[in-house]
Amino acid sequence: MKYTPEPIPRPAGRPASSTPLRDYLEAASHGVDSGYAVLPRSLVESMPLPWQQQMAHLLAEFHSAFDHLSWPVYRVVPSRYERLVDLDEDQLAEVGCLMEIDADGEIVYRHRDGKRIDNPEETTVLVSCLDPIPRGDQGRVEPSASPMHDPAGRALGDQAPTPPSGLPLPPTPPGGFPPGPSTPPGGFGPQGYQGYPPTPERQSW
Repeated sequence: MKYTPEPIPRPAGRPASSTPLRDYLEAASHGVDSGYAVLPRSLVESMPLPWQQQMAHLLAEFHSAFDHLSWPVYRVVPSRYERLVDLDEDQLAEVGCLMEIDADGEIVYRHRDGKRIDNPEETTVLVSCLDPIPRGDQGRVEPSASPMHDPAGRALGDQAPTPPSGLPLPPTPPGGFPPGPSTPPGGFGPQGYQGYPPTPERQSW
């Protein structure tokens, strides 16, 4: 192997984040809050078949990893933020508030425990609403034909991710990489990268 005193050039592009999913979810706004990320089934089942195959594989890995936990049944309620002063009596009861008129004829908003709410005109609360996402029984929802972008506006897939070693990974084909003959079940390393048959470039490392 030939050595050179010249510094090894760093790969182009941004270095890989150690928390990529957290970074994405913190910047996303579609069905994401501090505790959960909701994916409407009618939308994920309308995605192209290669995408669904990869997602099914990822979800199977996720559920297998946490199968030992006692999972509840989740009830997802579509909701939106509304100004407190715009709510009717039923909506106020839903969020645990009430409206009354005091001795001076002024409208006062209070919490259920009786504590007065200051500046109700500027107070927003989360209330349930009709679901704007069509359900699966209402027909297929076609995804947007525009390229996929992350929340910052960058097109996904423009740059290959960089593992901690600094070596760029090859782009992933739609069906995923086939496991190599020496790859253990599930692969190892970034997407089972070490198990692929060697190429001339890799043989020179």
